[in-house]
Amino acid sequence: MSGSNGFSLEGVQFIDHRKVEWHRAKRTRYLFYQRFHYEYPGPVRNLNQRLIVVPIDQRGDQRLCDYQLRVLPRPVANRYTSDRFGNRIIEIDVLRIETSVAFEVLMIIERTAPHNDSEAVPVHGIDLFLGPTRLTTADNRITAIARELSEQVRDKAHSGYELAERISDWVYRAMRYGAGVTNTETTASEALRVGQGLCQDYAHVMIAICRAVGLPARYVSGHMLGEGSSHAWVEVLLPSKKGDHLDVVAFDPTNQRRPNLQYITVAVGRDYADVSPTSGSFIAPHQGCLNFTKKSGLTFVEYLPSIQHGTTILPATTI
Repeated sequence: MSGSNGFSLEGVQFIDHRKVEWHRAKRTRYLFYQRFHYEYPGPVRNLNQRLIVVPIDQRGDQRLCDYQLRVLPRPVANRYTSDRFGNRIIEIDVLRIETSVAFEVLMIIERTAPHNDSEAVPVHGIDLFLGPTRLTTADNRITAIARELSEQVRDKAHSGYELAERISDWVYRAMRYGAGVTNTETTASEALRVGQGLCQDYAHVMIAICRAVGLPARYVSGHMLGEGSSHAWVEVLLPSKKGDHLDVVAFDPTNQRRPNLQYITVAVGRDYADVSPTSGSFIAPHQGCLNFTKKSGLTFVEYLPSIQHGTTILPATTI
């Protein structure tokens, strides 16, 4: 497979993630290729494109080894900044587009098995993930559900993790996965009303319930092995035993499980609107049409040593 602007993935082989002994995995490496291709019925002027598709260099046990970005036609300017959540923001300016523009991203990312179950973050800024947003405002039903689930937790002094887990499980059972019913503008209350949606809807519903019970929660945009497009899940911020920071504990309500080494985080925010992969503006009397292509997979696995076999490495061809 080749990108239109020169990226070549010929010879790249991926390891079947379904055959990996994930409980023994020590170090893993992933390759991601993404192409965002906009087509227009006529010329477009002064395009400003905002991309949130490349993670920061280090987030917990996840490390960005390398990445390349290519734009066709050639941009007049690229700006690399960060937002208030610490995400990597890429802004691209193109003066004129005749009929189409393409953004290609190639990334190599590594993860190592963490020494503990969660990432630690400073306590300041917690209010950002406690307050409602347009997509996560609790209605009467969500408020009632939050109260009911909170009352089921017996040990109030250590209820954070148990309550978050109950909320994740409840959302998984209450929702049915399906496309065509919701979109990225659908609120948590609207998605819950129809009882169906995509991963961002599951995440929004869980976040709305978490915040309604007083649990700070943030939206995570990223990738999960085996998924054709991007994926979304939730991180709940819980007080640490030491009390000087917060533990970030992840939940995937779409799949009713805790995210593991098969997940790659790109960005975090209050909801989808904060971490939309592509957004921007341009001058033209018409709209564009977006086509998205992704090829990704696992290229390397190193297992923890065992008494019988020692360290095992499953390599794959990488670029």
